[in-house]
Amino acid sequence: MTVGIEMGTTTTGAPAILDLEELLATRLLVQGNSGSGKSHLLRRLAEQSAPYVQQVVVDPEGDFVTLAEQFGHVVVDAAAHAEAALQQVAARVRQHRVSVVLNLENLETERQMRHASAFLGGLFDVERDYWFPMLVVVDEAQLFAPAAAGEVSDEARKASLGAMTNLMCRGRKRGLAGIIATQRLAKLAKNVAAEASNFLMGRTFLDIDMARAADLLGMERRQAEMFRDLARGHFVALGPALSRRPLPIRIGEASTNGRAGNARLLPLPATAPADARDLIMTASEHEPARAPVSRPMATADILAQLAATRPPPPPGEVLAGELAALPRPAPPARPSHEQVLAEVLADPEAMFRSVAQIYQDFLVRCRQHGVNGRALDLAQFRRKLATVRAGIDAETADTPEWEQALTLSAAMPEDLQAVFLMLARAAHDRAACPSNAQIARARGSRSPRRALGLLEHMEGRGLISIRTDAFGRRVIAIPALAWETEPGDADAADDEVA
Repeated sequence: MTVGIEMGTTTTGAPAILDLEELLATRLLVQGNSGSGKSHLLRRLAEQSAPYVQQVVVDPEGDFVTLAEQFGHVVVDAAAHAEAALQQVAARVRQHRVSVVLNLENLETERQMRHASAFLGGLFDVERDYWFPMLVVVDEAQLFAPAAAGEVSDEARKASLGAMTNLMCRGRKRGLAGIIATQRLAKLAKNVAAEASNFLMGRTFLDIDMARAADLLGMERRQAEMFRDLARGHFVALGPALSRRPLPIRIGEASTNGRAGNARLLPLPATAPADARDLIMTASEHEPARAPVSRPMATADILAQLAATRPPPPPGEVLAGELAALPRPAPPARPSHEQVLAEVLADPEAMFRSVAQIYQDFLVRCRQHGVNGRALDLAQFRRKLATVRAGIDAETADTPEWEQALTLSAAMPEDLQAVFLMLARAAHDRAACPSNAQIARARGSRSPRRALGLLEHMEGRGLISIRTDAFGRRVIAIPALAWETEPGDADAADDEVA
């Protein structure tokens, strides 16, 4: 079924039609300076397509929550949920095909990035059975996929950028169609912007932005000046879902309104100067009381207090010198990195989170225990996490034989290390071959199907060898180490997963 939604009108007055099915396969990028009408365009798109396809709107300003009143979107307040909880909410959103607005307005920038990446990761990681078509609208996309590092931490930036890259680069096969809007292409990561095949370019003033917009639309450089003259709500469209040639369009009206401020001029209230002074200098009875602002004490005052003569201590009070002479209890021993990591992984959901999220939780807990978590950089942490996910105990990890396995795994991609170490441990201990569910858990997934794909990939690279015994049980060998597992049931359930 081909569904065309009307985005507005062309310069000739004809309807500007967007092919919704084509959009799901080719994604959309919207660019325009502040005030050019990007948010209105996204609202029009969401309203027109709401009856036909499931939607998720990542809303950093809380401007799209009004969609809930007329179109039934569920508003998810990100500030009220932890990152792990948001992942679970996102999975249920795909399972039950509910359109939602992820409201991030009550979070600072770094927490917006972390919560958005967790939610997008939950949409991306669901089982294949729930890969239904979905529009994922991200307003102010430069916040979540910045082209350069800013004031936020590297962990937050990498997690958010990775989630946006997955959405735009790999989301199509999972039914996710990214609709991203940005003020400037220069602010947006190139590998995110490059995956869009449809473009709607609005008003922009900088020469470099006009030139890039003209290049994306296949226009000559001398035509780039037109982007400076575009009125609010006017865009130039190009792409398989819109038009095969650059097409100026005017976005139509939306039936809902945002909560952003109105830029129209309003007459000032006619208030006498004396009354106006009373209004701003006197608190009303309904005005909430505010805590007094505490100011730091001046250095001279602090020195004066220190130089002042202390009063004599009351009878029976222990003097400072006597108190210092009393034996003090030894401070509690600080836990090791391994103990802190074990505390992090005690949460059953931790095994299914991304490495960046686990590392951030690890650093927070290290600070709580007074341990220097930064002594393990992200690369060292990945290696230690892969060892723990594989179920390697400390005694085995210190043996020379196991060092060979670690050396081999270090040259592998991150997504293969934990699985390889799990298979190597089973082969080293002559234990039964792990099941697909156990291998999937070591990979950080709940899908046993992914285990089969990983095993085929590893066998194709010569890392492992797979055979089946006379009873149909699987045996996996590690040729480089001359180790081999005992036969095991590939379809056996994993108690830890269940």
